[in-house]
Amino acid sequence: MTVGVKAGLSSPLAFAHGPEWANRFAVAPLTTMQSHRDGTLSEDEYTWLVRRAEGGFGMVMTCSAHVSRAGQAFPGQLAAWDDRFLPGLARLAAGIAEAGSVSSLQIHHAGRRADSRLSGVPVIAPWDDPTKDARALTTAEVEQVVADYVAAAVRAEQAGFHGVEVHGAHGYLVCQFLSPRNTRADRYGGPLENRKRMLLEILRGIRESTGSDFQLGLRLTPERNGIPLVEARTVAADVLDSGLLDYLDMSLWDAFKETYEEEHRGRLLIEHFTDLPRGGTRLGVAGKIGSASDAAWCLDKGADFVLIGAGAILHHDFPMAALADPEFRLVQPKPREHFVAESVGPVFLNYLSENWDDYVA
Repeated sequence: MTVGVKAGLSSPLAFAHGPEWANRFAVAPLTTMQSHRDGTLSEDEYTWLVRRAEGGFGMVMTCSAHVSRAGQAFPGQLAAWDDRFLPGLARLAAGIAEAGSVSSLQIHHAGRRADSRLSGVPVIAPWDDPTKDARALTTAEVEQVVADYVAAAVRAEQAGFHGVEVHGAHGYLVCQFLSPRNTRADRYGGPLENRKRMLLEILRGIRESTGSDFQLGLRLTPERNGIPLVEARTVAADVLDSGLLDYLDMSLWDAFKETYEEEHRGRLLIEHFTDLPRGGTRLGVAGKIGSASDAAWCLDKGADFVLIGAGAILHHDFPMAALADPEFRLVQPKPREHFVAESVGPVFLNYLSENWDDYVA
């Protein structure tokens, strides 16, 4: 059993586009808040991500980088909406590649979850939302946001990233368009066929505007955003079958749980997606994967790779540790000194200590 576990997780993973990954471990896109206030790359963010590449992850994904000025959700968020950010992005892509990993820039727009105090511009969303002081995008503005995603992907390719991941999860703009709350009267709202149109236009635009070696991924989440599981499964099936994606990243919050929806109880959430036809598209899962056996279990359930969040924070070399020892498991919390030694910058460390009880002792 030990040999089988190690062989599965350590085996390379090839894609329709771009380089293969050396193993089945990817760094999950994590909010770090440690870029500069203007969205340019900081030394702390560079060091944090390159250290994970040095630690043996097959793919290193950045934090979410907003594609429009109005899309900023967090202080210290990396940006990709203008050529002024190219030098930092190019340095980051080169650093990850030189450390031996495949790189991906996650591209993002917060929509109604944006913060106008940070962006300096009004909050925009699929619908008018007085609770967020957000106004509905016009049809032309939706088209412009689609173009912004495509432009950010092209910028990432120019910077040297091996690919991008479109952030379609966790209640941000693409996820908002997928929500049944989106009752827009134009072609981007109402029935699911319209609600998923923006996402498909983004994916198609990126695929058509980037090279044949550029990898394209998508993050979706099936729960906690008001999207029924049956619709989440439909969207996942559509993108897996579209031929546009190299991989689908399913953010499950907990890869080992049943769904919240009573009518679907008795079946694990992961199983609602691993049984979907995927052709040449790879399927990854994320959510509380904290040990070598957890990662192996996900592959046994049908995933092609795993995305590691907490493990990547606590151990820059999580893949090396997991492949060397099938009994390897996270131990939390850790003292602040541990995180400093793991190249977690002071801003990120403060964010962890103030918002997550199980990280910093």
